[in-house]
Amino acid sequence: MIRCMPYIPLTATPLRKKNEYREMLPEDLALHPYIRCFWGSEKPYWKNENAVSDLVIPDTCVDIIYYIDHTDHTLTSVFCGINDRGFRDGSTVGNGHLMSVFAIRFYAWGAYAFSEDSLEGTCNGFYEVPSRFRWLDERLRRPLLEHRLLTERTQLAERLLIRKMSDIRQNTVLNSAVQQILYQKGTTNAAQLAKDCFISSRQLERLFSRYIGITPKKLGNLVRYQFLWNEIMRNKEFSTLDAVVKYGFTDQSHLLREFKRYHTMDLSSAKRYAAKDVENIQYVSEIFCVKFMVNLDYLFRSSYMSV
Repeated sequence: MIRCMPYIPLTATPLRKKNEYREMLPEDLALHPYIRCFWGSEKPYWKNENAVSDLVIPDTCVDIIYYIDHTDHTLTSVFCGINDRGFRDGSTVGNGHLMSVFAIRFYAWGAYAFSEDSLEGTCNGFYEVPSRFRWLDERLRRPLLEHRLLTERTQLAERLLIRKMSDIRQNTVLNSAVQQILYQKGTTNAAQLAKDCFISSRQLERLFSRYIGITPKKLGNLVRYQFLWNEIMRNKEFSTLDAVVKYGFTDQSHLLREFKRYHTMDLSSAKRYAAKDVENIQYVSEIFCVKFMVNLDYLFRSSYMSV
């Protein structure tokens, strides 16, 4: 068991509240090191053909997503590998139909424990769920058509994952390296990380590629970006100059360029976009801090993490 600070990666709209998208934290603390949240629609909704696409940013997570079509009584699933770039979700699945969505958002380093195959080459990719999670897909597919509420689906998925806990894969070297990256907020030097793990840089890269889908250096950069995004959202007095020093950027230009590369927009635009579904933008920071602290307190109860 390795003690690790709680880590809460954020989406581009962490304050969003609407029927089509709700997040639920795992109730069982044993799942917290592996799963960021369950998410989906609270209940079925009519899919608008003219709906505006959402921005998806690198959140150091991977998703198993089920699209349930209640009009045709069909189900489509997709496994989304870790992303290292922002993009627009232009999914047209179920346009004009009565739909619902259910998804499991794993931390990128937690998904391999439950998978049946390597995650190598999955960065920025979309795959059939059975290709890597056949055991889970076989047990979820039919019940998801029967249950319509997010709470019911979450409870079902959580029970299945808990039962699987006694038979999951683990790699202690990989887990230790990931903990170091999180503890140092992504500022870890890749070569030093390999030394600390008593392994060669080449071997460590192979482990990360096989179990996560990206290199240690790239994961570190994504983790740093997420810590930065958290601070931008929480801190009304956010200073880029302070952040340059805190997160080990070369200078202010480096920070701004790196952020825009992952987020597809500058800091001001990103914060405005994050508040687009909030009624009063004046209280964005206050609302987010309340939500953040609730999640943080919840995660502290499982601060002895096993991954």
